[in-house]
Amino acid sequence: MRQSFKPLTKAEEQVMQVLWQLEKAFVKDIIDAMPGPRPHYNTVSTILKILSDKGFVSYESIGKSNHYFPVVNKEDYSKGSMKQFVKRYFKGSFTDMVSFFVKEKDISVAQLEDLLKELKQTGNKK
Repeated sequence: MRQSFKPLTKAEEQVMQVLWQLEKAFVKDIIDAMPGPRPHYNTVSTILKILSDKGFVSYESIGKSNHYFPVVNKEDYSKGSMKQFVKRYFKGSFTDMVSFFVKEKDISVAQLEDLLKELKQTGNKK
């Protein structure tokens, strides 16, 4: 992923979610895959132009149409997004984030044990 994380707006992220799912698509394909109410063709075209300018998507021109594809993969974006979230709301501490969910009873003991198992298996990589 790029050096600096660039967060997306909700609309940009919605388009990216569809594009990650489809892998390659024309504007019409993206619109057809979106939940209702579906945005206008020009709206999605504008969002794709912005995403291209930000370096998230690229395209191949086919006739008068553009065939779009993601340049940033979903996993890399998710990592950057989560790191920004933790930095913004939990002072950069994943421990504080997990503690928050434990206190709010949004995570069970079994889920915590699963997390510990996964951490032990991956060698607690940062």
